[in-house]
Amino acid sequence: MPNIICLRNDRFGEFLLSIPAFRALKQLFPGFKLILAVDTVVADIARFIPGVDEVLIWENRKHSLAEVLSFSRELRRKRIGVFAVFNPSKQAHLISFLSAAKVRLGWKRKWDFFLTHKASDQKHAGNKHEIDSNLELVSVLGIKDFDKRLSLNIDTKQADGFLSGIVVHPWTSDQVKQWPLENFRGLIERLLKCCNLPIIIVGGKEQLQEAERVFFGLDKQKVFDYTGKTTLPQLAGILKKSSLLISGDSGPVHLASCVDTPTIAIFRNDIPGKCPLRWGPRASRSAVLEAKSLQDISVEDVLNKAKEFLKI
Repeated sequence: MPNIICLRNDRFGEFLLSIPAFRALKQLFPGFKLILAVDTVVADIARFIPGVDEVLIWENRKHSLAEVLSFSRELRRKRIGVFAVFNPSKQAHLISFLSAAKVRLGWKRKWDFFLTHKASDQKHAGNKHEIDSNLELVSVLGIKDFDKRLSLNIDTKQADGFLSGIVVHPWTSDQVKQWPLENFRGLIERLLKCCNLPIIIVGGKEQLQEAERVFFGLDKQKVFDYTGKTTLPQLAGILKKSSLLISGDSGPVHLASCVDTPTIAIFRNDIPGKCPLRWGPRASRSAVLEAKSLQDISVEDVLNKAKEFLKI
């Protein structure tokens, strides 16, 4: 029986929003194994996606010709029948062709002549959610009924040794989407006065020094800084057992949606490709605070929404 491979090796938020499309392909080809080719950053969390049979590493960088040929040979041995490229690149489309897959699916750009099935990429317009764009791609193969839920087969045991409470993720990968860090500190100080839950600060290793500077002096009996101290499965476990996530436009918003944690997300809405319509949270209980300028969203605005969620 042939296999399906889905190549999505960009950032983990974008990767997670492809889960419904992965599921749709698995359902369209029952009995096929589902293989994901991903960046090292998301490999651990990819293994928790329902229906995934195997995870391969294909890093998000430019590869040498020798690496491209070696990876293509590996895929030929795996008898790939369907190759879906979710984040297009010339190398990815070339590999799909060299894999000998009969069905090669992707977006109409970056050497798309290697593909057999294509969709026009209009994601930059920001007029639909990223989940819907990914499903639009796989619909080229005739899929009509979709389950749009985000899900992970993960439990709170992943977070053993970590506290839960109100999770705050103050960072974004793009400075134009960054709510001021001093606002996040002010929000935490206000939350400490009105709720009894621990405040959990999370982020990547690259934010470790900045977290130490921005959040220095906060009550260590009530505020716990896990910046740079968790894997993605551990972060998913923390979110799953927590009451609320407060974040800017970032990957943890989508990780929270995968474990259905209530989420407050802070967005600008003046850049179509970065708007909440495209990237907003999909947890069953979530809210977006949005404005043309993030300076127009006050600490009081976010605090009031948090109180509403926490019923305090």
